[in-house]
Formats: sequence, C-alpha cells, structure tokens
Amino acid sequence: MSDPLSPAARTSPSTARNRDPILQVLRTRLPANGLVLEVAAGAGEHAVHFAAALPTLQYQPTDADPGALDSIAAWREHAGLGNLLCPLVLDASQPDIWPVERADAVLAINMIHISPWTATAGLMAGAARVLPAGGGLFLYGPFIEGDTPTAPSNLEFDQSLRRRNREWGIRHLDHLVALAATHGLGLSERLTMPANNLVLVFRKT
Repeated sequence: MSDPLSPAARTSPSTARNRDPILQVLRTRLPANGLVLEVAAGAGEHAVHFAAALPTLQYQPTDADPGALDSIAAWREHAGLGNLLCPLVLDASQPDIWPVERADAVLAINMIHISPWTATAGLMAGAARVLPAGGGLFLYGPFIEGDTPTAPSNLEFDQSLRRRNREWGIRHLDHLVALAATHGLGLSERLTMPANNLVLVFRKT
C-alpha cells in the first residue's frame, strides 16, 4: 500500500499529457534490464510512471534543484516502487562529478531549452562517459530544424524563454548533432511527438 502523498510533491500538467507517448518510445528502445539515468527529473512524475511501467529496469532520477529532489523523494515514497532509486544531486553542466558511473540509458525531458548551453554540453559529455557502446541518450522537447518549418507556437515559446533568460531557448537540431559527434554520440532516430515536440535518440558509437 502506498504512503500518503507529501505536500513536497510537485505536479506538472504537461507530464500527464506527454508521459504515455514518451513511454511508448522507451518501451521498444530501452534494454530489458539495466539502469536508466534521468537527468533533470523535475517533479519526479515521469520517474514514477516509467519505473512502474518498466519494472525490470532500475530507474535513477536526478536533479540539481533542492525543491525538485524533495518532490522526487515524495513521489517515490508515495509510489513504493522497489526499482525507483533515491534521487541524487546531479548538475548536468558538471559531467566530471556526476554521481553515477555507469548507465544503460540516459533520459532528459524538457531540459535543454530551459537551461544554458553549458548544461547541454555537459549532458552530452556525461552521457558519453557513463553509457556503454550502443547505449542511448534520449532527449524530449521542442527543437528547431533547418529544413522543417517551425511551429508558430514554438517560435513564440522560444522568444518567451529568451526574455526570461538570455541563455535559454529552443535548440537547433544541427547544433545538437554537431555537439554530440564531438563526444562520440550519433543521432540514430528522430521521432515526431504530439504538440510539436520530438524525441531524439543519440547512441554511443
């Protein structure tokens, strides 16, 4: 029986909308066993949902924000899932001191457009360090593609992000592919998702 949900637990309306489409992608692309590392896990709702649906995998949520870590811990206690590990402090921009030495897959949902480019660079470097050959880095969110018209809603979102923080903004796919290549990660899949989002799957060569 699950414990009562603590007031520390945060909720996000977008999670309820995107968690099942993301799960459909993960089901057929994650290994049957091993450790999934979620970077910038936020409230922890995705972590609970994915850990419950994929019980043969160990699921490690992380975040750099103390409030997010408290929320993840609250959701974890409420869910009572044996394969959902205690949240760890992880700053994506500091890949040399990540608290995880090895992961079979790395996941980041709606992270790279609301963080500085240094965090994306660190995410790529850290993923390359902890993943085995063939291991996947899964990125979910909005992206700008040079040969594909950008949805007006995404352009407006990008402008609003940059007004809030000059270092934020929707990233260009070409820039991500070039950055990933410097760390031995190649783009293997580009998957269209609802609400003008994508899942990008990079694999370690």
